[in-house]
Amino acid sequence: MNEVLRVDGLVKSYGTVRAVDGVSFTLARGQSLGVVGESGSGKTTTARIIVGLERADAGRVTVEGRDRATARLRRAREVQMVFQDPFLSLDPRIPAGSALRETLRLHFPRRDHRARVAELLDLVGLGERAASALPRELSGGQRQRVAIARALAVEPAVLVLDEAVAALDVSVQAQILTLLAGIRAETGVGYVFITHDLGVVRAVTDDLVVMRHGAVVERGPTGKVLTSPEHPYTRLLLDSVPRPGWDPGRIAAARRTLT
Repeated sequence: MNEVLRVDGLVKSYGTVRAVDGVSFTLARGQSLGVVGESGSGKTTTARIIVGLERADAGRVTVEGRDRATARLRRAREVQMVFQDPFLSLDPRIPAGSALRETLRLHFPRRDHRARVAELLDLVGLGERAASALPRELSGGQRQRVAIARALAVEPAVLVLDEAVAALDVSVQAQILTLLAGIRAETGVGYVFITHDLGVVRAVTDDLVVMRHGAVVERGPTGKVLTSPEHPYTRLLLDSVPRPGWDPGRIAAARRTLT
């Protein structure tokens, strides 16, 4: 597989706090890469830099060999982002179909938008009825499907999913994760999956990056990292998942030792 995304030595500080500290990784075409860590680990800031919502103090992001500091519309098409709460990312006044047409008109003014809207809705498992529905008239899972369709409308090389299923019920999470797996197989888009949920990354990613205090502490194939972690912090994350016999006191002691 060809490399589609390269992140080299990203650094981002807010005052005296270094939120991202020398982060580097690559993503192959059609690959799904998980980025995990607790709140404050720097994973969302890294995602926002990749998308272009934040500017790094140092480092470089390239997509298909091109620096992200290119023409604005082209840059937006290359990498798209799906946020945790689609209700906040969708305009409450605009029906789903109109939101898709608006995106298509901006990026592809000469294409047949009606046909493409229908194609996108079908791709994410929604019918024509959803096209005329406002966000408040859709369920949480349906809204997230619309958000995914809107991101895919511009035919990105990379889709960044920032806690994209965290706000959904477990059964709906499974539906969206299955949908994303099918879309990846069909389109070849690469995923950067930002999450704190190790169950999610186990299900949907090929490789895994573990972040702590803004830096990458471990990386490798997802199965290997989750079954044979090398870094104490990765082991702590795995041990922190509640299960039969789980001892929160032992986890708290291990966290103090690691700190």
